[in-house]
Amino acid sequence: MENLLLTFGRVAGLAGAAVFALAIVARLLGVFWLGGFQVGTLLQAAIAAMVFGCFSLLLALAGRTGERRP
Repeated sequence: MENLLLTFGRVAGLAGAAVFALAIVARLLGVFWLGGFQVGTLLQAAIAAMVFGCFSLLLALAGRTGERRP
């Protein structure tokens, strides 16, 4: 389960960062619509993906038990 959460977290974070960068570049170029979506909507979707990734990684971290800390 921990590996699944780590994978989901990393994939969601990378996808969110990619969509975020795409939305920012499109907006700086003066494009308001991209792929049928407003650029602001894409930006919100990117933020949601990164938050999902952060929560997934947090759950994986919180689920660790019995490990020795250096």
